[in-house]
Amino acid sequence: MRIKTVQLYEYMDMPKPMDNGGVLDCYLQQDAATDTPRLRPAVLILPGGGYGHVSDREGEPVALRFLVQGYQAFVLHYSVAPLRFPVQLRQAAMAMAYIRQNAAALAVDPGKVAAIGFSAGGHLCGLLGTMYDAPEVADLGETHLLRPDALGLCYPVAVSWGDTHAGSFDNLCGEDLALRSRLSLDALVRPDMPPVFLWHTREDAAVPCRNSLILANTLQQAGVDFAMHLYRHGPHGLSTADVQVYPAGQVPQVSPELPHWPEEMMGFFREVGVFFG
Repeated sequence: MRIKTVQLYEYMDMPKPMDNGGVLDCYLQQDAATDTPRLRPAVLILPGGGYGHVSDREGEPVALRFLVQGYQAFVLHYSVAPLRFPVQLRQAAMAMAYIRQNAAALAVDPGKVAAIGFSAGGHLCGLLGTMYDAPEVADLGETHLLRPDALGLCYPVAVSWGDTHAGSFDNLCGEDLALRSRLSLDALVRPDMPPVFLWHTREDAAVPCRNSLILANTLQQAGVDFAMHLYRHGPHGLSTADVQVYPAGQVPQVSPELPHWPEEMMGFFREVGVFFG
């Protein structure tokens, strides 16, 4: 395995905000005993943190889980409050552009690049999957560079109204109520968006599962290809739900099948053509 870190603003030759955002960690599988590496599918991982911080537990552990299954994995450390929209969307789009523009050097198949997001990072992932041709990112690359080939949304902050995680929208939008309404994922769903894999737990008290249920219903109505797993047991922020992210003896009780969500997601990605083989 090879790990490299990319400063996306330097890569794009753009001024950088006064924070630590816009940094992409690349986890790259190397093929042994060959001068011609195989092109692999890739996942861009967007950790959660309520747009107030970027969660470590939803970064590297997830990247390694996908890496061992043949994916090249990329973790974006994006800007958080007090920086607001569209900074985070632009950084996610910059990461997608970097991956595709450097696909050969990264041993990535540019037609097989998915994006995965957790909690608020799931919201950001949804923005990327619906706003890849928005004016806010038009200067970052052509649409085919910025649009993910599939989305994986893990306990996402999906809607800005009703029982949701209001703090995420406070951090992203401030007091701009019109922007909050605009950035509710159910308002952004479009028939030509990428296929979506959703998962949530019924017991999630921080980001109620209604977020995913409403989004799933909207996807269905729009004719978007999607799959959803709603697990009975498990708190918010589970990440891989194992000893990689919890101390020994402190892994929370979850539904028996929940720790296998990465394989379920990869199975969905295989169905829609984003797979290693």
